[in-house]
Amino acid sequence: MQLDFKGRVAIVTGAGGGLGRQHALQLAARGAQVVVNDMGAGAQAVVDEITAAGGQARAFVGSVTDFAAVQAMVQETQAAWGRVDILVNNAGILRDKSFAKMELDDFRLVVEVHLMGAVNCTKAVWPLMNEQKYGRIVMTTSSSGLFGNFGQSNYGAAKMALVGLMQTLSLEGAKNDIRVNCLAPTAATQMTEGLLLPPMLELLKPEAVTPALLVLVHESAPNRTILCAGAGTFAAAHVGLTGGLHLGLGPDVPERLAQQLDAVRSLDGATVPGSGADQGRNEVTQAMAALQKAGG
Repeated sequence: MQLDFKGRVAIVTGAGGGLGRQHALQLAARGAQVVVNDMGAGAQAVVDEITAAGGQARAFVGSVTDFAAVQAMVQETQAAWGRVDILVNNAGILRDKSFAKMELDDFRLVVEVHLMGAVNCTKAVWPLMNEQKYGRIVMTTSSSGLFGNFGQSNYGAAKMALVGLMQTLSLEGAKNDIRVNCLAPTAATQMTEGLLLPPMLELLKPEAVTPALLVLVHESAPNRTILCAGAGTFAAAHVGLTGGLHLGLGPDVPERLAQQLDAVRSLDGATVPGSGADQGRNEVTQAMAALQKAGG
C-alpha cells in the first residue's frame, strides 16, 4: 500500500528547515496541500521548493505561541482549501543548560514554545476536525522527555508533557476519527548544530525520520502511539504499568514496600494501560482480591 495524501490538507509548524521542511516536502510530494509555518523567510523558501516540484503549498509566518496568529492560520487554510486534515506540531527551540545554571525564563520559554505552541495549534484545529469527523495530529516528543538527557530539564519536561496531551486527546478525539500520536525523532537539525560529529550527522538526516511521520498522519494511522525514529531505525515507546504488589494498609507498609521495591518495579507482566483509569482498576482489583482471600 502506497501512502497517498491526495485531497488532504496539512499544516506543518516549524517547517522552514530541518525536520519540518522534510515533513512538508514529503507530504506535498505525496499529494497533500501543505501550509508551511515558520517564523521567518524559510517558510516561503520551502513553499517555493514545493511549488517548483509541482505541489501545492502556502506559507504562514507566525509564532505558535501567538494563539491569535495560529487561529488566523487555520482560518486562512480553511478559506483556501476547505478543511484541515493533518496537523504536525513540529516547532521547537533549545535552551540547554544544567538545571542548576538555568534561568527560569529559559525554562518557561521552552515550555511555551513546545507545549503551549502545540496546544495552541491543536486547539485551533480541534473544532474543525470534530466537525469534519476526521483528523490526524502528531506531537513531536523526544527521547529527552521519555528517558531524560543531561542539561535538558526544560526541553524534557515540555516533551513529556506532549505525551500526556496526546494520551488524553487520543481518547477524546476517537469518536470523530481524530487520531493523535507522538513522534520522537533523532535527527541533525539547526537545533542540534555543533553537538554531533560528522559521521553521525550523515546518518541522522531529517529524511530518515519523515517515514514515521507519514505513517502517523495517514488515513491508516494508529491512535495513541509513540514512534521513535532516527538513522532509518524505527521503534515504539510505551508508558507501561507493572503488575505491582498489594501490601494493604498498616504502619509497616513503608518498610515492606522499601524491602519489596524491586518486585514492584519488575517489568515481568507489565502492561500498557488503555487509559489512566486502568491504574486505579489494577489497584482496586488487587485490594478486593486480598479482602476476599482474607475473608476465606
